[in-house]
Amino acid sequence: MIAAIGPGPAHEPFWLAPGLVDLQINGFGGYDLNAEDTAPQTVIELTRALYRHGVTTFVPTLVTASHDRIAHALDVIATARRFDPLVRYSIPYAHLEGPHISTHDGPRGVHDAAQIRPPSIEEFYRWQKSSGGLVGMVTLSPHHDRAPAYTAELAGRGIHVAIGHTHAEPAQITAVASAGARLCTHLGNGAHAALPRHPNYIWTQLADDRLSAGFIADGHHLPSDTLTAMIRAKGLGRSLLVSDAVALAGMPPGRYSTPVGGCVDLSPEGRLAQTGTPFLAGAARGLADGVAHAVVSARLNLGEAVRLATKNPGRFVGERGHLRVGASADLLRFQWSPGSSTITPKTVLVQGRAVLSQGPLHDRGLSGFIR
Repeated sequence: MIAAIGPGPAHEPFWLAPGLVDLQINGFGGYDLNAEDTAPQTVIELTRALYRHGVTTFVPTLVTASHDRIAHALDVIATARRFDPLVRYSIPYAHLEGPHISTHDGPRGVHDAAQIRPPSIEEFYRWQKSSGGLVGMVTLSPHHDRAPAYTAELAGRGIHVAIGHTHAEPAQITAVASAGARLCTHLGNGAHAALPRHPNYIWTQLADDRLSAGFIADGHHLPSDTLTAMIRAKGLGRSLLVSDAVALAGMPPGRYSTPVGGCVDLSPEGRLAQTGTPFLAGAARGLADGVAHAVVSARLNLGEAVRLATKNPGRFVGERGHLRVGASADLLRFQWSPGSSTITPKTVLVQGRAVLSQGPLHDRGLSGFIR
């Protein structure tokens, strides 16, 4: 725990912040949560890879698939959490991004159309029973007839419900928010290429103050002016950054075959798209890049951008992401200068334990402030 906060060491060249909190991780660094051969060691190594990039809390995200495929992935994550206490801490729950989404091209993204289906309370509780209650967030499209009742049931049991990958009418979105939905999954993406000026499902989600919105700030999912306007519309208190990173994040450019999107192309600029289409297939940049990009593209200062990747998403994982006395010592010491394309972690602590370290902790003035 953080026991005290005081001045940093003299001539300290780096910044100190809470560890980053990412509510949407499909994979990273070659580790794929949605692959058929995913295993507990995949989850453990993925967690360690994210530590090296400053993420101390993350939510494994599983996309649309068959019931058994999702159940298997949940079991793998649950097993990794039982095996490694630090992994259990860093993964508070799992996020099901689907299968209750839109079948429309555009809103569907690269999810498997054959596996999209309406919400089912029975199916949800089968997943919960087999995984030990691991699911803590579900993304759905409010156009499904059962969406409000399903949302009310889950929200009443403390499960976060998010709106995403939708073609829903404004009234359907409002109905789900009234039933307890409180998040928007990567707002502005998973959408049609062209929409009516108004009304449309993006305006409705931006306007509803009950909904906090996740944004992908990777330079590809949202143009700078769009990202700026959306964050200003939502306000700093209801905006948060997510990476939506897939396994190819951190990998070299090229053509790949993946469970999310099939054949995809990763450009030298980090744009990941389904081959032969304009549709993005997830993100290939981490949340540390997103923080730096938000400073440049969303006209934020560094403190505001960090807040969008720590305190704000931290509300949905047990109030993490705080730099205050009594908070868990999840800390990120990083290098950054104006115009940088990323923030570069130098030291990362999870519950006071160094998971990335360059030199003794006492040289950085940290050890005396943690108990």
